This record gives sequence, structure tokens and C-alpha cells, in this order.
Amino acid sequence: MGILDWISQSAKKLKDVESQIAEETRDVYEVYQRNIVLEREIAQRTEELRLANQTLLTLEQVWDMMNSSRPLSSVLETIVSSLYGEFGYIYSFIAQKQYDEKGPCYALRTYLENDFSTKMSDLTNENIYDFKLYPKENGIIENAVKNKEISYYVSLKDFIEENIPNIDEETLKKYTESNNVKTIIIFPISVKDQFSGFLSVFSPRKELKDDELSFLNLFARQIELAITIANLFETVKKQAVTDHLTNLFNRRFFEDALHREATRSLRTKQPFCLIGLDLDHLKKINDTYGHSMGDKAIATIANVIIKNARSVDIPSRFGGEEFFIILPGIDAKGGIAAAERIRTSIESAEIEGLEGGITASLGVASFIEQTTNIDELFEMCDKAMYSSKQKGRNQVTLADTDNMTSWQDIAIDAFVDILTQHRIPFNKKVASDLIEKLQLKQNDSSGTSTQEMLFSIVDSISKSYFPLYQEGSTKNKVTLATLIAKRMNLSKADIDKLKIAMLLYDIGNTMMPKELLKKPAPLNQKEKDEIQKHPIVGAQEILKPISSVSNIIPIIEHHHENWDGTGYPNNKKGEEIPTTSQIILITDSYFAMISYRPYRKAYTIDEAIEEIKQNANKKYSKELVEAFIYSIEEFKKM
Repeated sequence: MGILDWISQSAKKLKDVESQIAEETRDVYEVYQRNIVLEREIAQRTEELRLANQTLLTLEQVWDMMNSSRPLSSVLETIVSSLYGEFGYIYSFIAQKQYDEKGPCYALRTYLENDFSTKMSDLTNENIYDFKLYPKENGIIENAVKNKEISYYVSLKDFIEENIPNIDEETLKKYTESNNVKTIIIFPISVKDQFSGFLSVFSPRKELKDDELSFLNLFARQIELAITIANLFETVKKQAVTDHLTNLFNRRFFEDALHREATRSLRTKQPFCLIGLDLDHLKKINDTYGHSMGDKAIATIANVIIKNARSVDIPSRFGGEEFFIILPGIDAKGGIAAAERIRTSIESAEIEGLEGGITASLGVASFIEQTTNIDELFEMCDKAMYSSKQKGRNQVTLADTDNMTSWQDIAIDAFVDILTQHRIPFNKKVASDLIEKLQLKQNDSSGTSTQEMLFSIVDSISKSYFPLYQEGSTKNKVTLATLIAKRMNLSKADIDKLKIAMLLYDIGNTMMPKELLKKPAPLNQKEKDEIQKHPIVGAQEILKPISSVSNIIPIIEHHHENWDGTGYPNNKKGEEIPTTSQIILITDSYFAMISYRPYRKAYTIDEAIEEIKQNANKKYSKELVEAFIYSIEEFKKM
């Protein structure tokens, strides 16, 4: 082959290689281009998936909150925080339509504190939580809410000019230039008879995608659902703190309110009054006319209280025919005047079918003026109310602070003595801590509850020898026993003795062999004889050396005596047994029956009540059983 042929062939091969390289280069470039497009699609889908997942998580969080007991304001604040923090919006708020002296307006139900709200406050010269919009008639907001359609502002300037009056042009220009708001979207929110307003979203983007709008619209619907659920919750909550017969607050709400008002009063150095009221002769009304007439009498008193109460007063039905009213900002003189107005209104009230009408006995006590302890305030008011009854009923009595020794003080002294003198086998370190708490409480003027501390101490002592003892049982026992005592018309002094006895009646069990108290089977006769010593042990060995409770000892000694004489330790029967001892017996029996024991399951409430009925005129007097049945119904409402 000649040189020319070789050159020609080489050139041809080179051309073929170049052609192949060019073709492969085009293939690589096409793959590269396709990869770029694919990467973009992956990034776009990933972002869409992230936003969808974020949306679902946010909606799930909202749903969880709506199904919790959190207040509506907390739920709504979380919603707008999510829009601001997680979805990149500049600001968001929920506004509700209202009316003030200027006319219709929209007040913020939620607000966020950030740079945008700070600038808005500077613009309007008011705090963001006082901020209101005054939209023009037929403006974007008004039409959106009226027509229930999503609407837009294409600039922050338009939004301010239409809804915030009296902003000068130069200030407005400076404000709008300092914010990066491109679009403001208005999503109407409407819940029939409950809420009319809108969700607003301040976006840094001029255009919103369809899926973004769909999500925000879904968010608005979630807000409507949140408002509906919150209002249902508030209705249920109101029912939980309201007495069904009178529509006054119930005992639980009253006790919480008394604590709150005492705290406020001590902080502001402003007194408040407590009025106690007890319907006279309810038992006579029930016996003569029937319980429906008694309910009418109770409802009549409630109506009188409501008509005479201010909006800030807190009237409650404490139980049975007993009522209490908290009067914030009222001193003793004002409390007496208010109580007298209520008394005369009750006296003049007419009840169809009831001859002679009704009357009530009232007591008044003043916080700060007479005491700074809520337990003492309550006891003083209760004692004044009983004093009105003893003096002839249908009158008002101001609490007397002279010689005021409450049953709680006596109980504290007794427990300090028992624990200090080691009268019971109890952990010394725990005893020392309890003594310190008791002594501090004696000098406490913070308005906190002495009762709760006493109940807790008795729970602790009881649990030390009987592990199955349930926390809170002491409070429940004292509450029920007090209701029964009032139903049986015991005097205030006897009820106070009963309360102390209820704290101490089982103290003798601390001296009993632990294996007997924890035995998982019924006791044999010898073991029963040993256990039956506990009233005597408690009364004579533990309490007799404590002079302040000497008048409590007979109550405790006889709290296991039966009406028919078959009880212990002295086989007393009938009227020989102190009424207060009988009340302890029936109260203790009831709570023992509804509690689990290793050798039997717990009775239901109905089973326990039926068992007590079967023992009328045997273990308990018939009158006591009737008082118990009435009181247990009141107790179940608390």
C-alpha cells in the first residue's frame, strides 16, 4: 500500500472516530439534559411532598388541640403561629366582628408579637392586643365576610387605607416601604350565632398557587371547627361548675373561686365579703308539701340571689339548702347591707301552693377586715349563719371575731401533740416534716387552705397502716359526714366536733398489729376482738392526754356502736349513742363498702346504698338512713 492510500484510509478512520465521538457526545448531552430536568422534577416533588407533610402535621396538631381541653384562644394562637413560623408568611391573625362606640369593627382574637406587629403598633399608637380594624362599607373585608368568599388585597397600602383610619400619607408610605408584604388574603370564618370574622394571611409572594389557597381555605374551615368544639366544651364546662336545679355555681367552683378571690384580695389589699345563707325549715316543707315544693323553695332563693347579685359577684349553691355568695371589693358594712336586701327579698317572695312563704338565715364575714385565712373566713361565716338560726331565724348576723377558735386549729394542735409526743408508731422523719407544716400553717396568713393540709396528713397516716387507703378519702368522708349532720339539724358546735372526730376516729388503728389490717381474708373471732379495741385505744391511750380534744373522745369511743345494741365496745343502743358517732359509723361503712378489699370486690354505689337501707333500725337509725340517702345525692353532685 502506498503512502497516499494509507493517508486516505487513516483520514477515513479518523472521520469515523470523530463521527462516533460526536454521536456519543450528543447522547451524553441528552442524558445530562434529561438528568437536569429529572432533578428539577424530583426537587419540585420533594418540596411538594414536604409541604403536604407539613400541612398534614400542622392540621393533625390543630385537630389534637381541638380535641383537648385547651381554651379556644390557645388553639387559635397555635394556628396563626403555625402559619407564620412554618409556612413562611410575614404575619397572620384571626379577627372577630364586634361593635363599639365607633360602630362595626373587627377585633383581634389572636396576635403574634414579632417585627411586623411592633411596626403595626408604632403605626397605630396602640398595643397589638388592642388593635381593631374599621373596614369601609362594601370594602374587601366586609364583602368577604358577608359573601363568605376568599378575597385579596394586592398591597399593604390598600389594606391600611381601607381599614385603619387617620393614618397620614407620609407615615403610611414609610411603613409600607419597610414591609415586604405583597398580598393579603382574607378567608371568611363563620360559625352560626357564635362567630363572624376572618383569617388574614400576609404573604411575601404576589401569586399564590392553587394548592396553597386550598390549604389555607382548609385551615379556615379548621378554625370554624375549633370554634364550634370550643363552644361545646365551654357549655360542658359550664354544666360541670353549675348546679342543675338553681343554675348557680356549684360547691367545687365556689371553693376554687374563694381561693382565687383571697389571692387577689391579698395582692390588691382590697377586702371582699362572704355571705352564707341557709333556707329555714326545709325539712318541714318537704315533710308537709313534698320534695318538689322543697325544690321550688330552693329555686326561689336562687332567683332572689341572682336578681340581687352584681355581675362580679359569685353566687353558689353549696349543698342542700345552703348557699354562699362572694362579693369582691365589698367590706363588712356593705356585706351586711347586701345580705339584708337578700333576706327581705326572700321573705317577700311568693311560692304558689306554699302557705306562709319562706325565710332564710344569713351570716356575713369579711376577708382582710376579720381574717386573712380562707378556712377561717368560711368558718366565721358559717358560724354567723348558725347564730342567725339560733337567735330565731330570718335574720342577718355579722361574724364575731372574739374567741374565734376554729375546728381546724383544734385539729392542728391535736396532730402536733400526737406526732411530737410520738403517741403513734410513725416514721420520725415524716412526722418531723408534718409537724413543721402544721406549725407553719398555724401562723399562715396567705389565704391557703388549712383543711386540705389536714386531709392530706390524715391520708398519709391512714396509708401508713393500711396501704389500700385512697388519697382524697378523708376529704370525701368529712364532706359527706357534714352534709348528714346538717340534714339532721345538728348545731354548729356539734358539726365542728364531728369534723375533728372524722379526722381522728381511726387513729387507734395505728396501734393494731399490721398483719391484721393487711390480712387478705376475713378475720376470725380472735382477730376481730383485737381489731375492735381500736376505738378504746384511739380514745383513751392516744387522745385522752390531749386536753383540747377531750370532748371528742366520747364520739370516737362509740363510733362502732349499732342502733340495735349489737355494736362494740360497750353494746350501747338507740339514743344512748351520740348522733355524731352514728354519723361516723354510717359514713365509714359506706366508704368501706365502695372500696376494694383483698377478700371481696368493691360494692357499686347503688349496692352500698341498698345495703345501708337494709340495715335501717338495725345498724343505723331510720332517721340517720333517711338523712344519709338525701345527703349522698347531694354528695354525688359535688
